[in-house]
Amino acid sequence: MPILEIEAVLLEGEAIGPHWASEISNAAGKIFDTPSGQTWVRVRGLPRSHYAENSTGSSLELSPVFVSVLKEQLPEPKELRIEIEELTTAVARVTERPEVNVHVIYLPPGAGRIAFGGRLVE
Repeated sequence: MPILEIEAVLLEGEAIGPHWASEISNAAGKIFDTPSGQTWVRVRGLPRSHYAENSTGSSLELSPVFVSVLKEQLPEPKELRIEIEELTTAVARVTERPEVNVHVIYLPPGAGRIAFGGRLVE
């Protein structure tokens, strides 16, 4: 059930790669050890003009990628660290960004608060 939302800050003239979603979903599926069709990825681009970092001026080289992860349950801290490291590496490779520009955010567990096709995940 993992759902990943990827939001990449795009530099002028840059576009979302045509295979980003599939490559990230395949990598994440291996990281999370999910069966085929059970790791979902949505990718969105954010124009550079819609992104800023405080007190940095207007650096044109800022191109972070934000990864939100929703899972049924959160893993134990040791496993979470491993997932984050592996996911960061995979997203950086696919999006051609340095790992320091990939930021992973785990959302609260989805069990009991998310439904698929009208069925609550418990």
